[in-house]
Amino acid sequence: MRRLWLRGCTNRWRTLLVTLSSAGCCLLVVGLWLLPAHGKDLMPQKEQETTEVGSTSSPSFDDQKAGTPQSLFTWIKMARGYEVEWDTFGRKGWYTQDPRLKPVDPASVFTPDAAVVYIVFESAPLEDPTQFSAQWFLEGDDGALPSKPFGQDVLELPGYERYGFLELKRPGERWPVGAYVVKLYIAPHGQQSFHAVNQVGTLRFTITDKELPPSPPVR
Repeated sequence: MRRLWLRGCTNRWRTLLVTLSSAGCCLLVVGLWLLPAHGKDLMPQKEQETTEVGSTSSPSFDDQKAGTPQSLFTWIKMARGYEVEWDTFGRKGWYTQDPRLKPVDPASVFTPDAAVVYIVFESAPLEDPTQFSAQWFLEGDDGALPSKPFGQDVLELPGYERYGFLELKRPGERWPVGAYVVKLYIAPHGQQSFHAVNQVGTLRFTITDKELPPSPPVR
């Protein structure tokens, strides 16, 4: 009889200990959940200056064939300016979120006092926001490019917009005379704009202090 009573007491103590242990675990989990989090990225994102191993060869967009797309570009041109053709969609004067852009005075040779060199383009319609980017480099005497670009520009287009332009702004009062190479990049929104894997092609332009012929009349 006494043995049965002791066994019953032992079982009750075991049940009590298990209950207390479970409650303690719950309190511990709740306490840890309420503690402020101090997360730390082991490898924080960093814009890479260069991602190339050796030289990256990409197609040139300088010599384009009519009706032949260049990468995602339906057409792409360097110009001294651009126009917005607001009346090209629907009725004349109607507002549109995707106005058609037209390059003004397309050229590949510019004077040192040019405030901006424009790259105007039409791309294939994309469902997601996309970054179109450009880096330009002043070529050395041996044709080599420096490690750092002379300048850069990034344009973010919303989904389903096709027309855009990049601005190559004059550094200071005058452009240095010489030959320039423009590297063009296309990347999804949020990715590194100037990663080598996103490079799609190149363009070239020249800055000269010689007098340029007058621009042809606009028709």
